[in-house]
Amino acid sequence: MNTGLQPSSAATVHTAVEFAQQAEKLSLQTTENNEHPESVAVEAQFVTPQDPVIVTADGNRLPTVPLEQAYRLNILKEELSGGLSKEGQGRVEDNFIASPSAIASNVSAFRAHDNATTKSSEGSLRRSMPPTNTHPLFPPLPLYGPPSIFRDIQCWTFRVTSFFLSAAFLGVIVLGALFTNIPKVCNKAWQLIRLQNPDVRRPFYEEEIRRRNMRKEQDKSWKREKSQGRSTPDQENAQGDEGYIPTEGGPDPVICDVGYYARRVGLDIEEFHVQTEDGFIIDLWHVYDPRDYTRLNDEERTYRGPELFTGDNRKRLRDSSQKRKFPVLLMHGLLQSSGAYCVNDDDSLAFYLCKSGYDVWLGNNRCGFHPKHALLDYSDPRMWCWNIRQMGVFDLSALVSRVLFETGFEKIGLICHSQGTTQTFVALAKEQRPELGEKITVFCALAPAAYAGPLIGKMYFKFMRVISPGLFRIMFGIHAFIPLMMTMHSILPPGIYGWLGYTVFSFLFDWTDTRWDRGLRDRMFQFAPVYVSAESMRWWLGRECFAKHKCILSTKEEWRSEEQEDGTDGPLAETASQRRSVALANQNRDHHKTPKGATAWYNEQVCPFALWIAGNDDLVDGRKLLHRFERGREPHVKVVHSKVLPDYEHLDVIWAMDAVDEIFQEVREVLWKTCNVREKCRIPKGCENVAPWIPEEIGANKEDAEQSSSDSA
Repeated sequence: MNTGLQPSSAATVHTAVEFAQQAEKLSLQTTENNEHPESVAVEAQFVTPQDPVIVTADGNRLPTVPLEQAYRLNILKEELSGGLSKEGQGRVEDNFIASPSAIASNVSAFRAHDNATTKSSEGSLRRSMPPTNTHPLFPPLPLYGPPSIFRDIQCWTFRVTSFFLSAAFLGVIVLGALFTNIPKVCNKAWQLIRLQNPDVRRPFYEEEIRRRNMRKEQDKSWKREKSQGRSTPDQENAQGDEGYIPTEGGPDPVICDVGYYARRVGLDIEEFHVQTEDGFIIDLWHVYDPRDYTRLNDEERTYRGPELFTGDNRKRLRDSSQKRKFPVLLMHGLLQSSGAYCVNDDDSLAFYLCKSGYDVWLGNNRCGFHPKHALLDYSDPRMWCWNIRQMGVFDLSALVSRVLFETGFEKIGLICHSQGTTQTFVALAKEQRPELGEKITVFCALAPAAYAGPLIGKMYFKFMRVISPGLFRIMFGIHAFIPLMMTMHSILPPGIYGWLGYTVFSFLFDWTDTRWDRGLRDRMFQFAPVYVSAESMRWWLGRECFAKHKCILSTKEEWRSEEQEDGTDGPLAETASQRRSVALANQNRDHHKTPKGATAWYNEQVCPFALWIAGNDDLVDGRKLLHRFERGREPHVKVVHSKVLPDYEHLDVIWAMDAVDEIFQEVREVLWKTCNVREKCRIPKGCENVAPWIPEEIGANKEDAEQSSSDSA
């Protein structure tokens, strides 16, 4: 077979063989059965030193692969180019890049010379292989090659075993939740039999009654307007004093549609599609006031490509003479979507901020309700080979980039809850993507999830930590994590699903609806769960990562050593033996103390932080994170606001009936206080007297200048 190539040496021939084989391993499909020849791998692009993505011949992207595989592809490509003459190099590029379908024939031709050159080529490759160390909290992800008979059998085996085993696991959890709920149901029934109101002790009982009656009156008003032939209520029925006119109303059917709930309060939502650097298509929702913003068409809202922070920006106000609203991005928690910020009518965080005068954007992580990728299908295991690291490095960065592009600002505010804070903490770390911090004015963390709470020791979580990674994959698969949950979401009536969702999640995570508006609870669970990968749940709960170390960026040995050096006692020292160890360490810590900041997670590029910590949260330990900042472990982190709410549970920070007074107003003020372009933006409602935040070093320089001026005078 004549390939048209004239390699200058046998070593180059063998390198070409290895390059072809490595490219095939990382491509979309095998060269023998390649329906998309343009999707062959040609290069590994390193988004961060630890996060390579595969670039295909047509410029598309495939998800991250283990470091050694990425380095091997690039090194072989470099060796192949360096081992040929300019003329031969051009032919190689033509055959391996411009015409990927030629790889199969090239492999056959080059294999004739393979045995003669194996030792010399492998030796040089091994010597030139860079180190591939990874963080102990982020072990390498599995490598799933292109489709083959063996891989298809493997995938179907995992799908079959995980369907039955994970369904059994879910059944045990549901039965456990129902069983533990029996005493509560019996107690409530007993109170009703005795003619007692079991809800009267709820802290916001009277306010719940008032809101329920108000919703009934609004439903009746809407029906009257519709019966009179009006398509929407008139200005007299507009909400509040600012003229927001609902375009949806009446009895709530409880549906999974954020736009519907936005229209019920006089706002609206447009959906954008965003492409990440590793090819996933994720959803971004824009909350807007129809009176001052022109909705974009479908073509303008589609994804733009994998490159970030590039291109001209768009600004689409109805009145171009108006000042713009400062943009804010909200990110959701584990197993949720950003619809969680839209379920409490005007007291929803997204709608509250929008009506306060911010430009609100709701980000969703990969897969979500509708898994999408530029190249991969649902059944491909590479579609699900990701964890919290990729959600931070890729998803968050892509969403921030798109908001900057659409709004024309250089920085935005960021608000996250639970897992959203985790992916942000990870993405901003100096080993990950610290430059992202330069795009954010302030990071508002609600129930920050950096350290594990005592809940991680529950039996069902321990079970997932005890089993091996192999057994975990047999039980939960290598695709979506318990997709049966999504099936139940689609077939169960909203009322039953809402009650069951609350019962199960309350059992798993030890939270209650004590501070919620119970009349809206069914809505709250319409936006959960969403599709997540089994690998991401293994990162949270498996034996290697978070559940083992109980921290997202420090190993157990590292953070315990820091606590001992700081003289931490009490609740942060988990056991009596640990407290004795702390006391012993305190005696000698002056001699062996690590300099503060030596083990910092962040560098000077990090943005300011603001923390709202739920004091009654067993899922995560926000106090431990605040303690890290207060002890000077993060010298570059400026905490512009912190608050511990003693009675709050994990979800109360977004759903509590008093969250507007306790949290949302403060979030609104912190966003404005740290805004870097206040003179170009509309002043948010309630922030007229909020002074700008001045960083400490700037404030110190200002005081020195004033003092110098005074001395000169």
